[in-house]
Amino acid sequence: MVDAEAQMSAPGEWKTPPFDPRFPNQNQTRNCYQNFLDYHRCLKAMNRRGKNTQPCEYYYRVYHSLCPISWVQRWNEQIKQGTFPGKI
Repeated sequence: MVDAEAQMSAPGEWKTPPFDPRFPNQNQTRNCYQNFLDYHRCLKAMNRRGKNTQPCEYYYRVYHSLCPISWVQRWNEQIKQGTFPGKI
């Protein structure tokens, strides 16, 4: 799991995501993709329960730090079109 302090820090306090032991290698492509999925899963779960989506902002900040903008734009388009290959 990710350090709880990193999740609680203010939005502008850190520029890079903390170390995630699930992704120990230099290549952070899977980390990017997993945090993108986690963000959308979190939004879906919180909206379904009628709760605040503030905890999901951690995943948003991480994937925005790691992922190239072109990937995120393409994935968002695929989600809108219903052709995204990931399970959200």
